[in-house]
Amino acid sequence: MFLEPPRASAIKMEPCSQTPKNAINRLDTLSKFPTHTFLSRTDMLTDIEIAQQTKLIPIDQLAHEYGLSDDQFIPYGRDKAKVALDTSNPKGKLILVTATSGMPAGSGKTTTSIAVAQAFKKLGEKACLALREPSLGPSFGMKGGAAGGGYSQVVPMESINLHFTGDFHAITAANNLLAALIDNARHQGQVDLKEITWRRVLDVNDRMLRNIVTGLGGSANGIPTETGFDITAASELMAIVCLAAGEEDLRVRLDRLVVGLKRDGSAYTCKELGATGALMALLKDAMLPNLVQSIEGVPAFVHGGPFANIAHGCNSVAATRAAMTIADWAITEAGFGSDLGAEKFYDIKCRMNNLQPAATILVTSLRALKWHGGVPLPEIGKENMDALINGLPNLKAHIASLKRFGQQVVVSLNHFANDNEEEIDVVRKECLAAGVRFAISDGFAKGGEGALDVAREVMAAVKEGSKPLNYAYSLDESIEEKIQDVNTKVYGGQDVSYSSAALKDLAKIKALNMGFEKLPICIAKTPFSMSHDPDLKGAPHGFTLPVQRVILNAGAGFLVVTTGAIMRMPGLPKKPAAYTIDVVDGKITGLS
Repeated sequence: MFLEPPRASAIKMEPCSQTPKNAINRLDTLSKFPTHTFLSRTDMLTDIEIAQQTKLIPIDQLAHEYGLSDDQFIPYGRDKAKVALDTSNPKGKLILVTATSGMPAGSGKTTTSIAVAQAFKKLGEKACLALREPSLGPSFGMKGGAAGGGYSQVVPMESINLHFTGDFHAITAANNLLAALIDNARHQGQVDLKEITWRRVLDVNDRMLRNIVTGLGGSANGIPTETGFDITAASELMAIVCLAAGEEDLRVRLDRLVVGLKRDGSAYTCKELGATGALMALLKDAMLPNLVQSIEGVPAFVHGGPFANIAHGCNSVAATRAAMTIADWAITEAGFGSDLGAEKFYDIKCRMNNLQPAATILVTSLRALKWHGGVPLPEIGKENMDALINGLPNLKAHIASLKRFGQQVVVSLNHFANDNEEEIDVVRKECLAAGVRFAISDGFAKGGEGALDVAREVMAAVKEGSKPLNYAYSLDESIEEKIQDVNTKVYGGQDVSYSSAALKDLAKIKALNMGFEKLPICIAKTPFSMSHDPDLKGAPHGFTLPVQRVILNAGAGFLVVTTGAIMRMPGLPKKPAAYTIDVVDGKITGLS
């Protein structure tokens, strides 16, 4: 469930100050796209150069500063650690960072999250980050890494964007071990399955593996079977690791994994196969959140990496609760726009784990709003009041949706060097008219100093208090009613249509008679529109949402609903980011 990379070239534009610090007034590489365009500056520092020049606090010292004893963390070298602590009574205030609808040049949620956490520290507040781990697929494909940017990064950036502590590899291995055990049980005649629903995964973009046939070469090599690979971030095991509340909850979720259907149509589970114990062993350390730090020394739990247009798009519950345990402010993010990540954060993650965010930051930029106002990507940096006004409905739609969930909203405008003050004032007035707070962020160029106003507005919003979460749907509703609720209340759509394959999926799920109809839903769609259609910019209304498939994720505890042209294994662009990555004099170069 990933969109194919666009074939046209584009540029990634990171926000920067009008009075740039250390020459971070720049247009940066867009690793999301086939070609990379730079603004040539001899004094320009790249993200990786900034990260590599940062003097890190030793990880044991950082852990001790935030109250962790030696038996509560396991160092992985000098700059990262696995953490195991009691998070049963978290007291920190939870702040969600989301965004208006995506655009190819990116939103800046991670950079904003880090900048705001650093701003809290500058204000004398105790803050901690809870972020997702990057996938190797985007890092070597077109999206790039996910460690922030400029002077708002988590470090060590290279390690975080590559192998890190091995969590993704452990999840990949566990997933594929389960696939091998299923095939072996079938080959050995231990189970008669009419359908295997479990697929293999790989943390690399490889379109050739989307649909394959296994078991060729005679009976000794297994039973020929149509199957395929998904990217690891799209796997149900990734979602399980991120949503599990602890070891025993992990075991329960693994036990109930539905991996196939027997001849009589009943479910074949991981527990029945007898594979749960082996998976527990492989996932034991991967369940522990990873502790690192920001450039300005704010602790950060970076753990779990489900894509938001594929899965629920949030970091692990373990990391979130750990951040809320060791700090007074826990800053987290949910992928893509509020219609994807935030909705799933509220309706799935918060609902499952009794979490209540104190406020939500909505990230946007003049450039994002102009793109949704119809301006071609190469022109979004130019003054264009008409395009800005045409794009404002997208901002208003996201604000209305977040307020419907009961949230106090702070709009954070990513600032660029050539932003027009009159245009900024239009956005400010729109936010005030909508009854939400507004602040400008220069976190990319100035770190925490550039996000002080955002942090102050968040603190003021929290004092006013958010309402209890008002979920988009009730779990007691039918699957079809839940989909319709999200479509109308969050996306702005009117009707829902179902493919013949989706209708068959619904019939199979209901026929299992195991209560799966009461699970929350996880809708997979484009991040570039509030609808299913990436060409529908702004705030489309009255459209029909086309449901292609409904996939049971019994272990994760939700139903994946795919819409539009979404797939679970990305392909590489014409010029992958991998071509720009290298090692020079012992240092990794080219990561972004």
